Amino acid sequence: MQQALDLARKGEGRTSPNPPVGAVVVSGAEVIGTGFHPAAGEPHAEIFALNAAGDRTDGADLYVTLEPCNHHGRTGPCTEAIIKAGIRRVFVGCSDPNPVVAGKGIERLRSFGVKVVAGLLESSCRRLIAPFKKHILTGLPFVTLKTAMTLDGQTATHTGDSQWVTGELSRLYVHRMRNRSDAILTGIGSILADDSRLTTRLPEGGRDALRIVVDSQLRIPARAQILSPDTARLPLIATTSAAHNSRIEELHDIGVEVILLDSDPDGRVSLIDLMRYLGQRNIQSLLLEAGSVLNGAALRSGIVDRVAFFIAPKLLGGEDGFPVFSGGGVTLLKDAVVLQDIRSCSFGNDILIEGEVV
Repeated sequence: MQQALDLARKGEGRTSPNPPVGAVVVSGAEVIGTGFHPAAGEPHAEIFALNAAGDRTDGADLYVTLEPCNHHGRTGPCTEAIIKAGIRRVFVGCSDPNPVVAGKGIERLRSFGVKVVAGLLESSCRRLIAPFKKHILTGLPFVTLKTAMTLDGQTATHTGDSQWVTGELSRLYVHRMRNRSDAILTGIGSILADDSRLTTRLPEGGRDALRIVVDSQLRIPARAQILSPDTARLPLIATTSAAHNSRIEELHDIGVEVILLDSDPDGRVSLIDLMRYLGQRNIQSLLLEAGSVLNGAALRSGIVDRVAFFIAPKLLGGEDGFPVFSGGGVTLLKDAVVLQDIRSCSFGNDILIEGEVV
């Protein structure tokens, strides 16, 4: 199942509106077929794995990270292919949250005498499909808030210097996070301060996610790096009625998509409306890489589902730096945002702590 999970991750950020799935076919102690779902419209992971196994599937076992489908979509039901292949046992990581499936795939397999064992590495498999689950049940994207901070909780010095808080290994991993996200969201403050590109730059390549800039007054400079035509695609800019029509037309003329959304009480782009819009565009996974203003607004609006804090062993030693969040926080500790399913790992001297927002 761990091998199936590793395979599934190859499809992260590329399968929307479908989930990433991996599958492994085993005969005795030998792996005879593997596969993962590469993109919507392509065969599912089980089909790739069964095809790779060829005529050796009779009596074999199948490990799959997500419950096999039992309905006709763009492709046929995987349950039928599994039954036809003569698979003896199916090990399932987690059930499918899609109401169209939701246990029906497992039930179908069992009705044909296939032994099904569910819940193998379940927490890891559920974490993998968290963006799919949220999107299929709510129509909204799954938002991961990523930040880099010093040990005393600051993201930049009082002058705005932030390059670099963390080390090279942490920054490389952030590019892997970008590579497996459908979209990346930032604010105009970050663009003005850092001239961020938000592209994916990995030794093995990768691809750029849809880059989105929240800019309520369209202050983005014409020479901002994120507007460079050298990237795979130009960004999407979310603005409000406070933006001048002439500026919108200028951006349209260079190929930038600008969407007009309602304002929140502070006059900024409504993040709730933006999430609804992105969900309609089948954006499942959204990586938030922003400054304290947008981070604070995102947390208070309730759109954040996961946090990823890179913590560097550095101290700025004052109270005049930039915090992770700005704006008003909670009054009482009992109202603090609580995290669960906490994970941690190290990248050189940096520590990454991740958790799901309750």
